This record gives sequence, C-alpha cells and structure tokens, in this order.
Amino acid sequence: MWSPRRLLPLAALIAVGACSSSDGVIRIGVAGPFEQSRGASMRMAADLAATEINRSGGIGGRRIELVFRDDGADAERAVQVAQAFYDDASVVAVVGHLTSGTTLAAAPVYNGGESPLVEISPSASNPRLSDAGPYTFRVCPTDLLHGARLAEWAAREVGATRAAVMYRNDDYGRGVRTIFKDGFSAQGGTIVADDPYLDDLPSFEPYLRRIQRRGGAQVLMIAGTREGAEQILQALTAAGMRPAVMGGDGISGLESDTVNAEGVLISTAYLPDRPGAENAAFVRAYRAANNDREPDHRGAGTYDIIRLLALAIEATGPDRAAIRDYLAGFGSSREAYEGVTGRIAFDENGDVPDKDVVIGIARGGRLVTAGR
Repeated sequence: MWSPRRLLPLAALIAVGACSSSDGVIRIGVAGPFEQSRGASMRMAADLAATEINRSGGIGGRRIELVFRDDGADAERAVQVAQAFYDDASVVAVVGHLTSGTTLAAAPVYNGGESPLVEISPSASNPRLSDAGPYTFRVCPTDLLHGARLAEWAAREVGATRAAVMYRNDDYGRGVRTIFKDGFSAQGGTIVADDPYLDDLPSFEPYLRRIQRRGGAQVLMIAGTREGAEQILQALTAAGMRPAVMGGDGISGLESDTVNAEGVLISTAYLPDRPGAENAAFVRAYRAANNDREPDHRGAGTYDIIRLLALAIEATGPDRAAIRDYLAGFGSSREAYEGVTGRIAFDENGDVPDKDVVIGIARGGRLVTAGR
C-alpha cells in the first residue's frame, strides 16, 4: 500500500540526517502498554506499516526500524521511556504514548532540552494535551467530542432521561465523564449516579444496587478501560440489570465478549467498516497479518502516524526539528493527509480539529457503525 509522494536521494538523506542512525536504518520509537490488550493493536499496526514501507524500498533506500518500549500505561514509566528515546540520537520521532496520562507525563521530556523529539499519539484524547508543547501531536479527537457524542446518542437515539456514570479515576475517565454529564444534563437528562472506580475492585455490585435504589437508569455510561468495563458488564448480568451500556473509546475491544457485550455502544475515532478503498486495503492487510483480527482506533491511528512520519522523513531527512516542522504543515502549508482514519490536518496545538467520532455497536464480536 505504500506509495511515496516524493523520494529524496539517499545521499541527500544522509547529508541532513544528523539525528539518524549511522547503520543504514531510520529508527522510530513506539511507546505504549504492549503487554496489555489495548496496546496489542498499536504494536501490530506499527509493524504492518513499517513492513509495507520497507518492502517498497524503505525511505530513500533506508529501512525503517521500530524501537518498542513498554510504558505499562504508567506515568512514571512513561517518563523513563521518553527519556530513553530522547537520549538516543538515532531515534528521530516517537509514536505514542497510547493513553492520555502517559502522553501528558512524557510531553515535558519530548519538548525540552536542545534536541526536542516529536511524539504523536494515536489515542490520547485529554484536552490538556493541546498545551503540551510544539513537539506533541495526536491524530485522534479529544474527550470533548467523545463525551458530547455519547450524551447526544443517549438522549436522542436511546431516548434516555436518566443516566448513571461510572468512571475510572484517571485523566481519561474524568475527562469523558465530565463532558458526558454536562452534555446529557444540557439536553434535559438527569444523572442519577456518578461514581469513580478502580479496575481492581473486588465487586461492582454495590454501585449497581445503589443505582437501583435511586430509581434506576436507562443508560449506564462507562468512562474507563476494557478491563473495568468487562467486570461491570459481568456484575450487571449477575444482578439481572440491563440498561443501555455505552462508553468511550477506552473500552474498545470489549466487543469480543459476545456473552455480555452484545449491544454495547462505544464512541471511537475509527471503525473497520469505515468506507473507502484505502481503509478496506488496510483492514485486509491487517487481518491477513494478525490471524483475522480487526484493527481498532489505536491501531489505525498508529498506522497513519507511521506513514505520516515516512512522508516527513522523505521530504526533510531524518532530522528531529525538520520532521516536526513538516508535520505541523499538514493542513496549512501543505495538503491535509488522507489516512485510513480520515483527514489529518494539524492546528497550531498539534490537534486534528476536523476529526469527529462515530458511535459503534457491539454485534457478534465485532464493533460496527451503529444505526446502519
């Protein structure tokens, strides 16, 4: 699928490659929680993009080499990972981090010092990332859109007037929860419960019983991760409760639980059934490379980022500052990039304000566009 727009001669690339490796490869860092289910798609999509580019001759005849570092979705580890990438002069850019908390924690490292290093997140959606620095980018919408679209769907499509919220007590969970609450209340809805949680709670049943005592809810919105959502769904089944369940993109992957997750609604920046030949080819290649698994928004965003970086390095050489400046021009000094996740045009904050979210629904182990 790789089709370069402009290819610099190898000699030109070497001449400007002060930050690049001297052993004939171009190294790109990839940071995420790869031992967790949410990091799997990111890693597989990065490998796919690099493999396609390398099979087509690489960048100016130089092969991409991905350097994976696992941050465990932990802020402290993310800072250590960022410092290791920053100190490695052969790493010219970083894909990551995956979560909002780790991306925010690592941003001061990437944006500091004498040789700042680009970080581009596929899925860090916290609005505070907009102020993280000129070397921090993302290709996903913010929590402002996820929470708003979920609130609209709950009120207009589900017809709910009463909603309960359970949110993981971290940057991501609090962000989606706040916007959902404000949006649902603005449309005349009532929030009957609003509870933080940790994934390692022994039981979620007390939360659910309290919702019942307060008169019940037509919608339960979960702002957290897949692991916590799985436990909440199991508790709902055990308690004989079944409100409409919805959540932000952090619970993506939940759809594989065909017993408890059927019908769950999930907001996301990307779905595999997105129309377009480019996306169809990506989904086929991803499935072929990964035992028929389908990519999620994290994987699709990662795939687009690797290709964006390849274009920047083709045009400027593997120089950290030049790569950053080239990326910043997408959608302003140069045409927006049309990727598998849609149009990528960065604003002055490294955000993609043109990106929207869609609502998916779990059907038969897959997440498909709701309402079709």
